Amino acid sequence: MANLTLYELEGCPYCAKVKTKLADLGLEYDSVMVPRSHDERTEVEEVSGQTGVPVLVDEEHGIEGMAESDDIVEYLEETYGSAS
Repeated sequence: MANLTLYELEGCPYCAKVKTKLADLGLEYDSVMVPRSHDERTEVEEVSGQTGVPVLVDEEHGIEGMAESDDIVEYLEETYGSAS
């Protein structure tokens, strides 16, 4: 099972950016599609404290709800980039 979980929305360009980085690094992850309505995004809000996506959870490294695609991409590069 993957240690990474990505909360995302279909058609979201910021989510696509993170997914591209995950693919580039060859990382497996679980995808959780969130509802289009921000009011219905209770699960991602519980994880990250906000309703925007993408949000990354990395249990192995204690990341419980990282938001902002640029921050996530930078984190993935720093954490997993040199491992390949």
